[in-house]
Amino acid sequence: MSLNNLKPAKGSTHSQRRIGRGQGSGYGGTATRGHKGAKSRSGYSKKIGFEGGQMPLQRRVPKYGFTNINRVEYKAVNLDVIQTLVDRKNLTEINPEVLRQNGLLGNRELVKILGRGELKAKISVSAHKFSATAKAEIESKGGDCSEI
Repeated sequence: MSLNNLKPAKGSTHSQRRIGRGQGSGYGGTATRGHKGAKSRSGYSKKIGFEGGQMPLQRRVPKYGFTNINRVEYKAVNLDVIQTLVDRKNLTEINPEVLRQNGLLGNRELVKILGRGELKAKISVSAHKFSATAKAEIESKGGDCSEI
């Protein structure tokens, strides 16, 4: 092996066209951009969603509905989930921090306790919101609910 017969590994290189580097390269002149028009100019970029003058999809599809910018999103946690957590970890108090540590709640998420399932333990629960059925179930077992 010597310097004159070294070559890159098979498939490691791609033949690159050096565009706009003179007539001798075969890609000089218009540099593969064609003649005239906006697309041949430097700095050209079309708008996102532009369909060549045809009415864009985003404008063809009907719009409906309303998005309330003041909506508050809550992460729902049901009583059966809380019961399994109490059984596994032997807890007497449930709050958002405990739910975060157990992967049931994200960092900035607010929590709402819902009434699906049955609660067997007497626990105190603090959350941002409670459904009426969840509140009744917790209090019927002797626990207490406190809204944050």
